[in-house]
Amino acid sequence: MDYVPVLLMMGAGALIGTGAITVSQLLGPRIKNVMKDSPFECGVPPIGGTQQRVSVRFYLVAILFLLFDVEMIFFYPWALVFKKFVGVQPLIGISMATFVVVLLVGYLYVLGKKALDWE
Repeated sequence: MDYVPVLLMMGAGALIGTGAITVSQLLGPRIKNVMKDSPFECGVPPIGGTQQRVSVRFYLVAILFLLFDVEMIFFYPWALVFKKFVGVQPLIGISMATFVVVLLVGYLYVLGKKALDWE
């Protein structure tokens, strides 16, 4: 029963999204134009093929960024409750120190493997 407002909001979001797409398809212009259908990036016309290879390092850096960025999100709730529990539960500081050490070991491992070097 506690999830009813969440489900209603999800339903309203899905309905609004579906409605916006449907209305734009029904009322939008249908005139095809070669210039308007061409890809656009920075005002430069596209040259060459679209199937260009991308270095695996790009994906590696992106995944590492997401990994460390998502783990940093855990600092926020901890910081909110830290002041309340600092004298009562000494394990709250030890647990976060352990978390930071694990992050630091992972970061040092990534640096040691030269995963962030572009050379």
